[in-house]
Amino acid sequence: MTLLIVVIAVAMLLLVIGLWIPFVVAGAAMALIVAKKGVAGLTAVGLVTWSSANSFTLTAIPMFILMAEILLQTGLATRLYRGLARVTRSLPGGLLQTNILGCALFSAISGSSVATAAAIGTVAVPELKSRGYPMSAAYGSLAAGGTLGILIPPSIALIVYGTFTETSIVRLFAAGMIPGILLAFLFSIYVGFAGRRQAGAPQKAEQDPGAGVLLDVGPVVALIGLVLSALYLGVATPTEAAALGSVLALVIAFALGELTSDRLVAAFHRTVRSSATILFIVIAAFLFSFAMAISGVTGALTKEIVGMNLTPVGFLVAVAIVYLILGLFIESIAMMVITVPLIAPAFAIYGIDPIWFGVFLVILIEIGQITPPFGLNLFVIQSTANAPYTDVVRGAVPYYFILLAFLVLLVLAPGLALWLPGKI
Repeated sequence: MTLLIVVIAVAMLLLVIGLWIPFVVAGAAMALIVAKKGVAGLTAVGLVTWSSANSFTLTAIPMFILMAEILLQTGLATRLYRGLARVTRSLPGGLLQTNILGCALFSAISGSSVATAAAIGTVAVPELKSRGYPMSAAYGSLAAGGTLGILIPPSIALIVYGTFTETSIVRLFAAGMIPGILLAFLFSIYVGFAGRRQAGAPQKAEQDPGAGVLLDVGPVVALIGLVLSALYLGVATPTEAAALGSVLALVIAFALGELTSDRLVAAFHRTVRSSATILFIVIAAFLFSFAMAISGVTGALTKEIVGMNLTPVGFLVAVAIVYLILGLFIESIAMMVITVPLIAPAFAIYGIDPIWFGVFLVILIEIGQITPPFGLNLFVIQSTANAPYTDVVRGAVPYYFILLAFLVLLVLAPGLALWLPGKI
């Protein structure tokens, strides 16, 4: 256990100072392997790398990323925001409501918090500035709305979690659906109340808003509906549903005249970069999990947890505190790959449903995305809007407490996450 503490402490320090996540995690794993088995133990690295990467489930990640990138590169995200702005123009908060609704819908395409915040933020910021909205509130709604990207399915974070814990991806997606929608609703309520004193210039009325909304929003909503229906009805696996979504995104972009060779190449290029980064992290995490198993750390840690005589709620509080602290310094996927192999064996001890815990964990990660000083969504919105960092942080603070309150609600009412999976 002493060796593990030293290795993890060094790894955390390297992450904080900016070393690339896969190198940190893989380096920690190799240090544990050499300490336990000697240099000869490194012969297992190739086998573990191959077995972890040779996963049909993981192929869903690049497909979902490609689907989102096609929509982003071809301007369909802009169409989506424009259409939603027509729908929300009469609501308290105006375009701030559009930010939340736009992030919620784009979350059902991208599976990524950062991608959602970047896509909607790029489109929204110029509109918000031109209409005189208080920009701190606008930045906060975009940063918080982006967090829905890793909760509302398809969620890359849930795919990674399901791969680690050998949990059904479809059930995890279903578990994230109601909490994701409810969180978006709570964000919208807050924006509505705050918007009564933050509203910008009124939007122009249109002669026939219905036709414009249908043309702008309809294709994306249809894409989401077809992909999720294929998934939940059992017609397609997550990977097949992701591939279907990518093909449909191409068809929609082509039909609307938005698809060009340059845009398609850009979408492929960004997909390869994002997928390679995520999958490299996953491989490093499996290597870390293997190292802990052969060094006996997992069993020792489980005994330590049992010896603490915590109640299930006490265990969840301890996990939450750890993640809230890690969220101050470490990116979301890094938190997951370092900690999930350590805490997963405790699920059976405390009678915790791994499906429910996946949602609980993702909400904790969402909080980390808007936690200064290193919350990724805060940086994304700052760079997208070229805004003062303090303005972005100030606008995101209320959503931090909404997420904490929702976490308590999820503990008190686990059915929010477990009802829909039970119907599949």
